[in-house]
Order: sequence, then C-alpha cells, then structure tokens
Amino acid sequence: MLPLEQFKTVIKSTPLISIDLIVRNDEGKVLLGKRLNRPAKGYWFVPGGRILKDESFDVAFKRLVRDELGANDIEAKFKGVYQHFYDDNFSEDAFTTHYIVLAYEIDFNKALSTLPLEQHSSYQWFIESELISNEDIHLHTKWYFQEDTQADALVNIRNIPLK
Repeated sequence: MLPLEQFKTVIKSTPLISIDLIVRNDEGKVLLGKRLNRPAKGYWFVPGGRILKDESFDVAFKRLVRDELGANDIEAKFKGVYQHFYDDNFSEDAFTTHYIVLAYEIDFNKALSTLPLEQHSSYQWFIESELISNEDIHLHTKWYFQEDTQADALVNIRNIPLK
C-alpha cells in the first residue's frame, strides 16, 4: 500500500483502472449502494472498485465481488469500457480523479442485510426505468442504463484511429 502523499500524486497524475459491477436480481432490479467516500460521496452508485498495483484482473475481479457483494464464483458479462471524470478525489485536496472503468453485468440474488458496509452506508434495489430520473443516483451510474449517453461515456476501442 502506498503512503498517502504518494497515492495522492498517483491520482493527480494518472487514470485509475477499476471494475464496476452492474448487479441485477431475478426481478430485473439493479443493486446500488449509497457511497460513503469521495468521489461520488452521498450518491447511489453501482458496487465496484479499483484494480490494485500488481494485482491480476482475475484476482481483482474476485476480490471486488467478495468485498463488495460478499459472494464467490459469480458469472459476469462484459458490458464495456467507460471513462469517469470527477471534479474531486478521495482526499480534501483540490484535484480531479479519472477512472477507466471495465463494466460487468451480474445476476445476483442476496439479502441486502448481508452486504458489506465498508464503502456504502446502505444498499437498495432500484427499478431500472426509475434510475434515470432519480437525482440521488450518480450520473456515471446512469450512463450504464442510458442508450443515448452511453456513446459519450463508452470507449469504443475498435474505432480509435491509429497513426
């Protein structure tokens, strides 16, 4: 683990790579957690987290599913690569945060009372059609459900011109 000042320098200087989990139950509702930490503090957001230095993708995915959902051996479908830009960061210092996000969809049914509360104060299942109009749900979470804005957030890696 990096010392605090070094970690701040990393976030000021480079994008972070993370995994977001778009979790649906058997009723098609979407699981969101109320964020405790910056960025996006106080908003409803999909579970997920960053990939750590020297951590393989597979290990990171399993860790995040375990830490964020308290589950093991979950099948997931890749949704896409997204970019999230925030005006703030985890600290009180004034600098932005940039994430490159690998989004995955998961089918999951578990009692909310058993979910970990380290990153979120509470969890709730939301009806997908109600997500877009809810001001308490963060814009970056809404992107996963808005066809017309996905193009702005989604990184279409097949269409990037190479010079």
